[in-house]
Amino acid sequence: MGRDYTRLGFVKVALAAPPVAVADPIANAKTILAAYGQAPTDAALVLMPELCVTGYTCEDLFFSDDLRRSTRTALCKAAAASDERALVVGAPWWLPDGRILNCAFVCVRGRIVGAVPKLAQPNHGEFYEKRWFASGLDCAFDIQDEVGEFPLRADLLFRLGDTAFGIELCEDLWAPLPPSGGLALGGAQLLLNLSASTELVAKADYRRELVRTQSARTISAYVYAGAGPTESTKDVVFGGHLLVAENGQLLAESERFALHGASLCVEVDCARLRHDRVANNTFASARRHAPAVVDVGPPPALHHIERSFSRQPFVPPDETELDARAREVLAIQATGLARRMLAANADCLIIGLSGGLDSTLAYLVCLDALRLLDRPATALRPLTMPGPGTSEHTIESVRRLAGATAVELLEVPIHDAVRQHLHAIRHDGQTDVTYENAQARERTQLLFDTANQLHGIVVGTGDLSELALGWCTFNGDHMANYNVNAGVPKTLVAYLVRWYAQHRAGAALREVLTRVVETPISPELKPGDDGEIGQRTETIIGPYELHDFFLFHFLRGGAGAQKVLALAERAFAGAYSPDAIRRWLAVFFERFFSAQFKRTTLPPGPKVGTVSLSPRGDWRMPDEAAANLQLAALAEVERRA
Repeated sequence: MGRDYTRLGFVKVALAAPPVAVADPIANAKTILAAYGQAPTDAALVLMPELCVTGYTCEDLFFSDDLRRSTRTALCKAAAASDERALVVGAPWWLPDGRILNCAFVCVRGRIVGAVPKLAQPNHGEFYEKRWFASGLDCAFDIQDEVGEFPLRADLLFRLGDTAFGIELCEDLWAPLPPSGGLALGGAQLLLNLSASTELVAKADYRRELVRTQSARTISAYVYAGAGPTESTKDVVFGGHLLVAENGQLLAESERFALHGASLCVEVDCARLRHDRVANNTFASARRHAPAVVDVGPPPALHHIERSFSRQPFVPPDETELDARAREVLAIQATGLARRMLAANADCLIIGLSGGLDSTLAYLVCLDALRLLDRPATALRPLTMPGPGTSEHTIESVRRLAGATAVELLEVPIHDAVRQHLHAIRHDGQTDVTYENAQARERTQLLFDTANQLHGIVVGTGDLSELALGWCTFNGDHMANYNVNAGVPKTLVAYLVRWYAQHRAGAALREVLTRVVETPISPELKPGDDGEIGQRTETIIGPYELHDFFLFHFLRGGAGAQKVLALAERAFAGAYSPDAIRRWLAVFFERFFSAQFKRTTLPPGPKVGTVSLSPRGDWRMPDEAAANLQLAALAEVERRA
């Protein structure tokens, strides 16, 4: 059967808005069960719209005793046909004291296990619910009759294996204090809304944003099912809008106005929601009360998911969004650097240029920062420090970059200084780690000494991915007065440089930026043949697109090693073999844990996205921690394979 994704925290939810026969519950029970039967067998729950058993638009027919009896019969039929997938339907419930409640009924394994009443009855505009329904705000009953035995109350939490769901109905979401907030604080990662929202011009956009925002406020998956166009259209039209949003991100939605019914299915990452709640102190410290819990049993096993995962989660897939993201990231970087320059009362910015992606991006940020401060480009003082491993290709890129931006470049070869240093410590001249680090530290010394001489500050260039992997020399390129790239992962660095070339560069600058983007990533600390690049970083430590994927899901999603592996295998199917992904993931964890001592002493730099490794901000861990748990989990997968 393969991997069980429920063990990794995924829950599949299905939604349907089947056609409605207004005021004919028996007919509706058939269409409801038909839609339920068509839902995936591995779905944890199937959600239907508000009052779908009777139709929302029955009006004064809700007073009819015939409708009451038929509704009870239909509920019994729906409940009896339910299996391990929770069936959630909307229907009226007539209380003995004369009140009618608008409720959601949860049916599992042949019976009704709970009912949740609607709290807010809209009585404005086209809505007139108070004519028929009472609020369920103070209702808490234990129903015992021929329909079944179940609790009826608003604060029910339905336990579904390792996760839980809560329910609110339509207008409850529009209320100033939606009950979904309390349900989320009570432990519901899934919030269901049975709705009958009318379609008006621009209302779908408002509804979509409301669902998305509430999922973010409650750190939940908000699952919304709206009544469809076969409701009465006497004065209004319903669209059958189905929506699922997860912590602020819209996962999926249906087309509206489908006369033959609409359906939707999506997998929710409940494990990530739990991680985000644990990591959010505001959520953790909010006041809450214990809900009434109904155990509906574990969800079906989930051996296959349709949800896709971007290979480059740090890079927006949409060109318009990428354009806005690039402008925002560069603005954050430049503003942070400009403020730092003011604080230091510095006359200039000192930067080391290598001809690679990172230093090129930092160089462009320096130019933007100087423009913010109305200072000339001459206040930027770049140094290039060719050494034993520097190629002719990259040194030429540096010269072209300085020339295209009319900035004076200082070339300081370090061959003799490195040779003298290695001789002084009695190094044998082998191209080992000492040989490489001596070059990085010599360059850093030159940068700081130049900054002292010119009353400037040293701008760091190392990116987030390098910091995660420890791919930097301690007290070498690891150090700066301010590192503008500290929050930018390698995959995004490449896109930012390419974006700058396309949108903000003249012909000469565009040409050199394109040249830099196309240059293989290399530390250039070992000599190559005939002046060519002698080291390829991704050959040594693995592809950055994989490492950035690992970093995002490990830090941002809180995923364990086996889940990161599963997601990577889905995202990179056809690009890398499962063995290769597992091997590079082991490298990632080994390097990430062993490099923490470098991150503990990082210089300041701006956070630009949701993932940061600053020891003063988002990520704090002991230097002595090891990746034993992660490597053991990967070894277990390898044994099973």
